Amino acid sequence: MNIIELLRKPWPWYVAGPLIGLTVPALLLLGNKSFGISSALRHICAAVIPANISFFKYDWKKGIWNLFFVAGIVIGGLIATFFLANPDEIVIAEATQQTLRGFGLTSFAGLMPAEIFGTQNILSLKGLIFLVFGGFLVGFGTRYAGGCTSGHAITGLATLQWPSLIATVSFMIGGLVCTHLLLPFLFKLVF
Repeated sequence: MNIIELLRKPWPWYVAGPLIGLTVPALLLLGNKSFGISSALRHICAAVIPANISFFKYDWKKGIWNLFFVAGIVIGGLIATFFLANPDEIVIAEATQQTLRGFGLTSFAGLMPAEIFGTQNILSLKGLIFLVFGGFLVGFGTRYAGGCTSGHAITGLATLQWPSLIATVSFMIGGLVCTHLLLPFLFKLVF
């Protein structure tokens, strides 16, 4: 098996989990206590927004490593999409497909349903709800919670921060409520 074949296959939990878990001690050894996408977004805004906003007035250069982390995610995503992805290998469970068919979805090719996230839907009611309003809620929730899911669930819990436990439990409850109550309502609304 060559390296490309290894990278194309999903890694088992007992490999991926410890690798994610080892980021926390690595960050602590390097003197960093925060990890996540939302802190990188704050650094970007502090670097490029010339406004006199107190939230963005700090030495963002101390967190520049986080910007390299985000750049790595973007580059890694592009490499995975264009060189490693094999859409034919994406398997969606039959029970999930039946549930989604009940909501009006018919295509299950790729990582995201084109019927919802396709470019043709950007200016439609679907696009407004799922892309614009959903994106706004993610951004608002991240700011309101003081960080994103990866920051709270990985470093916050590992460093025994009480607010991160509350945030992570809230993320999980919110995800369950949205999946089982809000999402079916939205699908009936737009399909």
